[in-house]
Amino acid sequence: MSHEPDLLYSDTEDALRDAVRSLLTDRAGHQTVLDRIETGDPYPAGLWSALAAGIGAAGLLVPEKLGGQGASHREAAVVLEELGRAVTPAPYLTGAVVATETLLALGATDGPAAALLAELAAGERTAVLAVPFTTAPGTPFEATGPVRAVADAQAADVLLVPRPDGLYAVPAAEAAVTPLTPLDLTRPLAVVDASAAPGTLLAGPEEARAAVRRGLLAGAGLLASEQLGLAEWCLEETVRHTRERYQFNRPVGSFQALKHRMAQLWLDVVGARAAARAAADALATGAADAELTVAVAQAYCSGVAVRAAEECVQLHGGIGMTWEHPAHLALKRAKADQLALGSAGHHQDVIAALTDLPAPA
Repeated sequence: MSHEPDLLYSDTEDALRDAVRSLLTDRAGHQTVLDRIETGDPYPAGLWSALAAGIGAAGLLVPEKLGGQGASHREAAVVLEELGRAVTPAPYLTGAVVATETLLALGATDGPAAALLAELAAGERTAVLAVPFTTAPGTPFEATGPVRAVADAQAADVLLVPRPDGLYAVPAAEAAVTPLTPLDLTRPLAVVDASAAPGTLLAGPEEARAAVRRGLLAGAGLLASEQLGLAEWCLEETVRHTRERYQFNRPVGSFQALKHRMAQLWLDVVGARAAARAAADALATGAADAELTVAVAQAYCSGVAVRAAEECVQLHGGIGMTWEHPAHLALKRAKADQLALGSAGHHQDVIAALTDLPAPA
């Protein structure tokens, strides 16, 4: 029987959205983010503790018996929509989704993996998967030396390192973490070298590969929700600005050419919402077509986020090009997300393979 996705938001999801948006407005508004990236450390003080432990967002994917909230990818997607709207520097996608899902895939109910999951769910520790942020689901990767472009490694207490003989948990303090200068200053990248740290073996090679694949698939699927939130903010901010900005004694938003551009962008965002919600629901229900649904969401949403951010910058005129306006934060995040967890082209190839519609030679 085919899976019928539920694209609507539940009352619980709406309540979670309100809580996260209120927290981000209070602790991580755009001006706060702009001020933080000037210091070289973009993570707002106290935000992760409030989000992960206070609201309980870090444990949404973790079952209650392992110390989590026992929710699903649908709720995690709502959190990511809000983090995308605010372009928030927080290791949520990398830690509470990719790393957590990787550990969950091991199926441990006791031992080091289960203990680490409980700590992640409680917000006591933060883990990231030590693979390049561009790594797509299903792409083989094993760390045999320094690993470039690991996202949020500076915020992690634990690194999950896939090696030829299995998956290891390595304390971040025992690895060499060298910051890079990323395009998106709100999501730091680093070179991670954990080759000299023995770490704790969590799983053998076959189990590790399957777990990493599952973690990256969940990350790619929910990245679409981050892109959706970003695109929604760009559209709303652009509409607001063009209503308030006057030229020739009338709002510039009343000019027909701009109306058409914003109407087209609204249609793009509606499509992105459907694709992102379908991916979150497929992951939450373990649908048989989850891999295809995730690929569709990524192939579509990454482009929408970039178009929305570009329109936001351009339709704000001169102010949109300034450092003081947050439009550039959205554009840089959208452009960086185009390569994260597999490019749109990669996901289009996945769609072609899964539907037996190969591209022309």
